[in-house]
Amino acid sequence: MELNRVTRTDNLVHVRTALLSVADKTGLVDFARNLIMVNPDIILYSTGGTYTALKEALGSSAANLRRISSYTGQPEMQGGLVKTLDFKIYLGLLSETYNDAHQADLRRLDATVIDLVVVNLYPFKKTVETEGITVEDARTNIDIGGPCMLRASAKNFLRVASVCDPASYPSIIKALKENNGALSIEDRFKLAKMSFAHTASYDSWISEYLSKKDNDDLSVYELM
Repeated sequence: MELNRVTRTDNLVHVRTALLSVADKTGLVDFARNLIMVNPDIILYSTGGTYTALKEALGSSAANLRRISSYTGQPEMQGGLVKTLDFKIYLGLLSETYNDAHQADLRRLDATVIDLVVVNLYPFKKTVETEGITVEDARTNIDIGGPCMLRASAKNFLRVASVCDPASYPSIIKALKENNGALSIEDRFKLAKMSFAHTASYDSWISEYLSKKDNDDLSVYELM
């Protein structure tokens, strides 16, 4: 199979759509408000508790907010286990601006590109550092959809900004204001590097924790 290689992309990408799904909601509402201030027509897609928090806080600006399920046409799995593992989302994340086949796929599914992804992950490291937690406590805090979205958006830094750390919010808003609502390829590349470092650390924490467990730790489960 021949890999898809890109030779042409845009320096500045205007942020017209964003997908927000965070465990750590520090600074989230102010960030969303600033995104709307920079671009009053921006569409903010969101999931579960993130959607609820934003809807309650944004007031009249909640008109910019959409449930991601309204975009995908798929409800969330019970317990929130599957919210964002959907072809339309990854088409919106991985599609390339100057790839005619990708653009045809977007039209075929009436899909939209996603310009900005704001994701941070279930607090696995914090959980396993808590005294008395079980393998089941740890297992429950393994994030699946979040790392997938971060990796997809970071891979496509050609077009998409991948945000994993609330500490980045002020600098992102500053860059957007300076570039009339757009982020440069340098901005996107910097964010991609941060996201890949974060997901690598996350997987390492999981691997390190599980490597220290043995079959006796499975006694928490009632085996049928």
